[in-house]
Amino acid sequence: MKSVRNSFKTICLFLIIGIIASIFVNLNIGFLKLNFADFFSETQNSQIAELRINRVLVMLLAGISIPTSGFLLQEYFQNPLAGPSVLGITSVASLSVAFYIFFSQNWVLPEFLQNSFLSISAIVGSLLLMLVLLAFSNRFQDKSFLIIFGFLVSALAGAIVSILQFYADNQSLKNYILWSFGANNSVSRNQIYILTIIILMGLFLSFKTIKPLIGNALGTSYAQSLGVNLNALKILIIVASSLLSASVTAFLGPILFIGIVVPHFCRMIYNPAKLWQQWILNMFLGILIMEVFSSVSEMSQFPLNVITSLFGIPVILLMLLKNKTA
Repeated sequence: MKSVRNSFKTICLFLIIGIIASIFVNLNIGFLKLNFADFFSETQNSQIAELRINRVLVMLLAGISIPTSGFLLQEYFQNPLAGPSVLGITSVASLSVAFYIFFSQNWVLPEFLQNSFLSISAIVGSLLLMLVLLAFSNRFQDKSFLIIFGFLVSALAGAIVSILQFYADNQSLKNYILWSFGANNSVSRNQIYILTIIILMGLFLSFKTIKPLIGNALGTSYAQSLGVNLNALKILIIVASSLLSASVTAFLGPILFIGIVVPHFCRMIYNPAKLWQQWILNMFLGILIMEVFSSVSEMSQFPLNVITSLFGIPVILLMLLKNKTA
């Protein structure tokens, strides 16, 4: 038991060291070379330094929230392929943001309210999908049905977005395309404040689900004998997953497949009986991966969602092949 605890602490230590190193690299990637003073005092390049700090902070928040959302969904459905992108949550959140961008072009609102409505639209869309998802949750034990469902939802959302793009004016279309690229440099400090509040709410609800999820994994009858309120657990999973995934989607665009592959990697490197340990590993590894991907995006000038897709799709294919041969 002691060696198990030590190995968990060792893995966390290595991940923390990796996070610190990746943050340092991310802060020093850009067209200009910044000095230490640029980050802590008013200099000629202090605004550029602030943009890089915002980039690091928003990647940290995304690395915490998206893997947590995937972790909750996978534990609830007992399915390693459950995640905000495969289940269509990200697509529906993107559709909701598209509606907001295309139809609010002539609204005159303060920046704070614009950011708030952007988040609300994404969260409402994902909540509606999660309600539909949980209504048919008994059928989602079949992995193939899960993938088909997510594909159909994503295809429908994409078709509606295409119709909106066809009728939208040039400025609305440009705004949506820039948003969908996942530009991690365009997130302002005010947006980070809003995102932090929403994610903290989602993390609090996630914390409340850990103990009931242990009972849920043992089966419905056993969970009820332990006093687990399965209906309350459903609601907590709906709200927490939607807050965490949709809020990031609202400000960063669709970040695909991270919510699936990070929990998968965490189970590979360390698989204890305690769910809270898996949750901590998901957050640490998520932060590390998102900071690295942000650096790769800055160096290659590829959109962030392209980087995550190029990484996530092969991993999911390997997961499917592994399950097929098992």
